[in-house]
This record gives sequence, C-alpha cells and structure tokens, in this order.
Amino acid sequence: MLKRLLASVREYKKDSLLTPLYVSCESILEIIIPTLMAYLIDNGINQKNMGYVWKIGVALVLSAGLSLITGGLAGRSAAIASSGFARNLRHDMYYQVQKFSFSNIDKFSTASIITRLTTDVTNVQNAYQMFIRLAVRAPMMIIFALIFSFRIDRQLSLIFLAAIPVLGVGLMLISLHVHPIFVRVFNTYDRLNRVVQENLRGIRVVKSYTREPYEEQKFNGISQSIFQDFTKAEKRLAFNMPLMQFCLYTSMLLLSWFGARAIVSSGNQADIGLSTGELTSLITYAMQILMSLMMVSMILVMIIISRASAERIVEILDEESDLQNPEQPLQTVANGTIDFEDVSFSYARNSDKPVLDHINLHIRSGETVGILGGTGSAKSSLVQLIARLYDVSAGRIKVGGRDVRDYDLTMLRNQVAMVLQKNVLFSGSIRKNLRWGNETATDEELVRACQIAQADDFIRSFPDGYDTYIEQGGSNVSGGQRQRLCIARALLKKPLILILDDSTSAVDTKTDRLIRQALREDIPDTTKIIIAQRVASVQDADKIVVMDDGRIVAAGTHEELLRSSEIYREVYESQTRGGALHEA
Repeated sequence: MLKRLLASVREYKKDSLLTPLYVSCESILEIIIPTLMAYLIDNGINQKNMGYVWKIGVALVLSAGLSLITGGLAGRSAAIASSGFARNLRHDMYYQVQKFSFSNIDKFSTASIITRLTTDVTNVQNAYQMFIRLAVRAPMMIIFALIFSFRIDRQLSLIFLAAIPVLGVGLMLISLHVHPIFVRVFNTYDRLNRVVQENLRGIRVVKSYTREPYEEQKFNGISQSIFQDFTKAEKRLAFNMPLMQFCLYTSMLLLSWFGARAIVSSGNQADIGLSTGELTSLITYAMQILMSLMMVSMILVMIIISRASAERIVEILDEESDLQNPEQPLQTVANGTIDFEDVSFSYARNSDKPVLDHINLHIRSGETVGILGGTGSAKSSLVQLIARLYDVSAGRIKVGGRDVRDYDLTMLRNQVAMVLQKNVLFSGSIRKNLRWGNETATDEELVRACQIAQADDFIRSFPDGYDTYIEQGGSNVSGGQRQRLCIARALLKKPLILILDDSTSAVDTKTDRLIRQALREDIPDTTKIIIAQRVASVQDADKIVVMDDGRIVAAGTHEELLRSSEIYREVYESQTRGGALHEA
C-alpha cells in the first residue's frame, strides 16, 4: 500500500527528502543546547567566569537561531511536499476514475468516490506531512537525547528507558481498538454524501411532495451515526494524553528526586558525579525524550486515522477497468452496420436472470431502426452495449463487421453518439456545451447541427444567443430544450451511428417529427437507432424492434407489426385511441 501511495510523490521527492534533512539539523542543534546550558551553569555561572558565559552564550544564540531557521525550512518543504503529494494523489485517482467502466463506478458509487477524492486524500496528506517531519524528528530526538543523557549519568538515564515500553504497549492497545472504528466512519461518510447528493439532485421533487422532514430525519440519522463513532474513537484516543502525562511527570519526579538527593547528600559538589548544570540538562533531555514520545503518539493517532483512508484510496488506484483495449486495437470503423449475435448480458456476474437474453439482430448501415418496449424491457441496456459502455456476458456485437472488443475504445465511442433521455449539460455557454461533441467545430457547424435538432430558433430567442450561460445540469432551460441541445451536441461528432434513447420524450409531437425528418434528410448515411415510448416516434423507421423482458419478441415495419405483433398493435391502438379521445 505504501509503495502504491508513494508513487504519487513524483516531482515533490526533492522537498520530501529535504524535510528530513532540515529536521535532522534542527534536532541535533536542539540536543546540543542543553549540554551548552550545563557548561554555562557549571563552568560559567558557578565559577563566576563572565568570559566563559559570553562564549557559551554566543554559542547558545547561534544554535537557537540555526535551529529556528532549519525548523522554518523544514516546515516550508513539508508543506510543499504534502500539498503536492495530495494534488498528485487526486490527479491519479481522478484519471483512474475516468478509465472506469460503468460497472466499476457502480461498484464504488459516486458518493464514495467523491469522499475518497476529498476527505480521504486530506487525511493522507496530513499524515504524510507529519510523517516526513515528526517521524524523523521524534526518533532522532529520543536517540540523541538518550546518548547525551547516558554520557551524564547512566543510572538516572534508565528512568527514561523504563517509560518507553509502558508508552509503547499503551499506544499499541489504543491503536488496535480505534482503527476499526475509523474504517466504519469513512464508510458512513460515503452514505452521508450519497444522501446529500440525492437530496440536492431531487430537491424539486422533495419540495413538491413536502418531504423535507423525512430528508432531514434521514440525514440526521447518518450524521448521528458518524457522531457516535467519532465520539467512541476519540474517547479511546483520549487515553493517549493521560498516559503520556503519567510517564512524563513520573520520570520528571524520579529524576528530580534522585538527582537532587545526589547533589544535596554530598557535602562537596566537586566530589559528586552529578553537578547542578548536569541535572538541569538531564531534566531538559527528559522533557525532550518524553515530548518526542508524545510526538510519536500523535503520529500513531494520525496513522490510525489515515490508514483507513489510505486503504480506500489504494482501492481506487488498484481498480482495473472491466473494459480494456486489445493489444493491437483497430483504429477505423468501416461503416455503421450493427450485428447482435446471440447476445446475453447481466449487470451482475452471478445473476441468475440475464438482463438481455439471446439477442439476434442485424442493422444495415444508414438504416433507421426504432426500438419499442415497456419499462424494464432492457431497451437502454441493448444500445449501451454498442458503444461498449458494458461488455456482453455471452455472444458478441459487431460494428462495421468487426467485434466491438477489437476496436480502440476512444475511437469506437467517437463513432457512436448516444443521446439519453436524462442527458447532462454542463455549466458554461451553449456554445461551449455544443463543442463537447467537437471542440474544433466552426460556428456554421454549430448552427447547422442545432437546425437539424430544432434548437436554433429557441437559442436565438435568448438575449445572448449561443453565448447564453447554462447553469449546472441545464437547470435554466426546459427539458425539451435540454434534449434538443444534447441531440445537436451528438450530431457535431459526425458519428457513423446515432442512438436516441428516449431523447425526444420532452418535446412535442410536431418538433419530434421535424427532428426525425431532418435526421433522415441531412444524415442519410448515419445509422440511427431511436428508442421511444410513442409509436409515432418510430412508425416511419425502416425497421421497428419490439422488446419485452430482455428479449426481441417482434421485428418489422410498422405495417408488418400491426399484422403480426399483438404487443405492438395494443400499444398503437391505445395511443391512437387516446389521441382521438383527447382531440374530441
């Protein structure tokens, strides 16, 4: 896991290495200062030698100044290294997510991916900054302080060694009990983000049904769960500070008692093995050792918190997309012919019932095919396999005479344009949104695509025309306008295959008819697949496919299906009868 994470350090390796170097210099200088203080007391103040006091005083000032400078440099380089590491980590995760298939995204959920890109990365960033700084400083301070302490008095220095195992065992027990709680907390964060996303995305529905109290109750339930878990974890982590203080104060008391007793019980300070200055420096070293141990405990707490986050980040980085390019992918599609050869498909690999069951269908290049079926008949699942948004579970799909798995994914999807019923517009101008289809499209091409999609007239009715700003999700345009803009965007790709997945459901029948007529006349060589609920939207197609429960139950022209398909005839008669009654 560490190796996988550290691969994101990259260009910030220099700052990551400089930080421990600066910290080492800072630590060595801080270790020297107590020894200089002992010399100052014993050989300067006690001997009333002002020349020596000035000499050691200057050395103390220089040591303190250099320690301050190196500490500042260490803080600066640690901040750069950790911030850069976090930026690269987000970059790597985001680019990895872009490679995911729909099934990979379904596995993690959108809310979970967002939590991992934000909260989890921040936790790892804080741990990294603490690690490259304090994880070097604390061990160095402990080791050097122990060495200098043993040089002064070996017996008194054993007090420090006795405190270390007590702290080590205590901190280990705390970490073992706290880590599982943080794992649970971050999974709960995923649920919290999902609830917030659903609420904001469906805020109009929530308000129209006055379901605010229910949404608040749902949010409060998850928020309370996070509160309880964090409280439980913090209660256990709270034992960390009393344990540290117990070891600190016990060591200080024992050191002061035995040290002072050694000095006072001796009648002549010159005859004793411990001087006042040395006792002062020992007390300072004791403080340094125990404060360093406290730093170790802080590092351990941060590692406990960040470990769960690191595991979740690595899950994203190590996830392999279900859809991969072949070793030598095809870079061109010959034409828009489509063949389904005994295709079966399931979203879940271990599903007993397939979503699509033994589909066989041939579509000629340039042909217009309508797909009709009730809700849940797997119409959308069928067309999503063409652009290889999912892979078939059995059988194969051919485009241009070759299996879709033989093509380069990007190239294939550039030749297959899909317009969904709930297609998305992004914040920015209409012009910018249209150029998602072709970023180099000219203004004339934009206008022509919008004319085919019957969008040009309403765009020009806006004060800013094609420069009109679209809010996030297209919330400031109607559903029908949003669908027509998405159709125009797809047309700008100049695809070999155009799929309209119920993408004219929000437009009136006249506009629907004009769009179909324009598609037939302006792009006759493009294969067009139209999924619709209205028979009128597909009845002039070259072929109409009727689906039910994941199977093709009938196929033919409008007239043929009226004679041969009971399902199609019932749908047609119910819609035409309903239309006649409405007109009456």
